[in-house]
Amino acid sequence: MKHDAKTRKKRLYDTLRQEILTMEREPGADIDEVTLAEAFGLSRTPLREVLQQLAGEGYISSRENRGSRVAELSHQTLRDFFLTAPMIYSAVSRLAANNADAVQIADLKKTQSDFKAALKGGSIKERTLANNRFHEIIGEMARSIYLAPSLQRLLIDHARIGMTFNRPQNDRMAANLAMASQQHDALIDCIESGDEQAAAELAIEHWNLSRDQIEMFVMPQSLDTRMGAATATKSA
Repeated sequence: MKHDAKTRKKRLYDTLRQEILTMEREPGADIDEVTLAEAFGLSRTPLREVLQQLAGEGYISSRENRGSRVAELSHQTLRDFFLTAPMIYSAVSRLAANNADAVQIADLKKTQSDFKAALKGGSIKERTLANNRFHEIIGEMARSIYLAPSLQRLLIDHARIGMTFNRPQNDRMAANLAMASQQHDALIDCIESGDEQAAAELAIEHWNLSRDQIEMFVMPQSLDTRMGAATATKSA
């Protein structure tokens, strides 16, 4: 019975996490605990444990006496995202080049193969999840107790607003998506060879590639989102 409950909890966690990353559950949407409990065969306590875990990781927010809801994507959140992302990606990639082991590199290469396959014939959802996992692994390689929580929160929002980037609407966007895949390959090479500086610089280039496309859909033109990239480039 305990094993079954553990399996159901993991299935609920995986399902909610994926639905949030791919925008099937929109930012700010309420979490219906009764419906989830019935759908996954869980009582209130294990259900709450899953929601607490997701809240701790930044996928949802808990409100006292008002239940849980999907983490918001407010103007302030988006502003912080654009200013902070290049600094975190650069630092994480630098550490990954220094700390990655052979098993993690093999996992990263496998995930990149999944991403390439999704680009050729997969859905937007598959592309987004493969790309998200690629960057999660680089975060694991970094082995930083300080950067790990920040990267985790960043990747949630990058996946959600990146659903636009993974849905190319013109030739330029399609070309950029292909370039992103090439940069993944180059980043793997930098990490595998232990080239910290090149990995950090390439992380900035990779961020810049997707930033402009994402900005067109989610950011007001008055917001200076280039500040973060400039700051990270100077410090790399």
